Amino acid sequence: MPVVPMEHPNPDIIDWEVQRRSLQNEEFEVLESIYPEYISSQNMDGILKLEIPVEFESPVSITIAEDSPSSPTSMMPESPDKKSTSETLVLSALPPLMFHITLPPSYPLHGPPEIILLRATHMWLPQMQVLQTILLEMWQAGEPVLYNWVEYIRSGEFLRKMSLVTSNEDSTIEIPHPAPQLLAPLLSAYDASSKSTHFSLQSHPCSICLTQLKGSKCLQLSCKHIFCRSCLEDFWKLCIEEGDIGRVGCPDPECVKQKSEVGEEEVARVVTQAEVQRWRWLREKRDLDRDPTIVHCPVAVCQAPVSKPADVDTESGWSRLRQCPQCSFSFCAFCRRTWHGPIDKCPIAQYEYLALEYLGTEEGSIERARLERRFGRANIRRLVATYEEDKANMQWLSASTMSCPGCQCHVEKTMGCNHMTCWKCSQHFCYRCGSRLDPAQPYAHFSNPANTNCFNQLFDATQEDDDHDWEPMLRAFEEDDEGALYD
Repeated sequence: MPVVPMEHPNPDIIDWEVQRRSLQNEEFEVLESIYPEYISSQNMDGILKLEIPVEFESPVSITIAEDSPSSPTSMMPESPDKKSTSETLVLSALPPLMFHITLPPSYPLHGPPEIILLRATHMWLPQMQVLQTILLEMWQAGEPVLYNWVEYIRSGEFLRKMSLVTSNEDSTIEIPHPAPQLLAPLLSAYDASSKSTHFSLQSHPCSICLTQLKGSKCLQLSCKHIFCRSCLEDFWKLCIEEGDIGRVGCPDPECVKQKSEVGEEEVARVVTQAEVQRWRWLREKRDLDRDPTIVHCPVAVCQAPVSKPADVDTESGWSRLRQCPQCSFSFCAFCRRTWHGPIDKCPIAQYEYLALEYLGTEEGSIERARLERRFGRANIRRLVATYEEDKANMQWLSASTMSCPGCQCHVEKTMGCNHMTCWKCSQHFCYRCGSRLDPAQPYAHFSNPANTNCFNQLFDATQEDDDHDWEPMLRAFEEDDEGALYD
């Protein structure tokens, strides 16, 4: 049997791997020792998150000019009389740029770092792709570049490279933005908060883990409550994973009572980009679910959400018309069938016609046999079973549930009071009569004698409750008391 020679690892490859890991670890240690407040986290997947603010040596003048390019599909030229708006500020700092970076095996010897995400807080910086190209061109073979990137961003030198600094003596920074009046207060607010530099140097208590951490490891939310990034990341990730986005907010008890939620900027500073996308999708889905006018396209391969037209009289038949924005199918919002006009009533389904005709004949009759030969015995019996099932469901809904007057969602009550709050549209209503209730005074409905069916009926008293054997027990208790008195 021939002996297969064993392959020994190439010592050059081992030396190269050791050198690569040594250079990466050394660079990260240097970066963490000099700029610990800029490193937000480092995931197990090897993703390095950096938040690098722009800090000027002295206050500079910043002009936010309106940037409204003409639409490529528009055939109308811009009006020469239209005046572009601008905002001028004097700031000492600009909101941070957020980086998600991975260090490939070829870095730093043969390739640059990979920038997975590059995002400016409040979207104040245009042309992010240009900045990414500039940063990648700074890398030189065999030389670490992360420290140079941080210093390049922190000092604001990249603004001149991106042609955002004027060539006059004042060196004004011009930032194009579609809405200067919206961006200006955001930049001013950040500049005011960044002036308190002691935040990152002092220790702050986290109300979740009850530990004292440096400000660089904490995050101050818009409500001014401070938590460590690790606790917020674990909490918000769990909420996003479970779909409970209503809890993606400040964990402080006061903010929880107010059901306050955080914005996308704060979420993006804590969780990954994929989780931000899921959080955004869940919010859109929740908004659609809460809108009682939303119906879904009846086309099986589409089922896109369709909203109610805003410029239609709700009292007219046209309010039932819906047109799917995705497949352009026009249908009735009531019967979910092809649009039949604003005057005609919703047509009854064809299978209901056949089921009623079939049930109207006697078993074994010539008419029933004719229908079975025409449509098939198995088919028509399946239609009859579907009809009877739908009829039973409607009877049960009518007898055991009450529909919300706001969105027509059926609600079943097993116990408790008759004051209901719809889970879908938050409409307050009475479970007994289905009337809308005033959210400020919902219980006044049950105290009004004019409401004869609901007066003093906040809780239903059934006949079984009236027949409980509490009266004999009370009489026995009274007799025991009388006997004790005579004793």
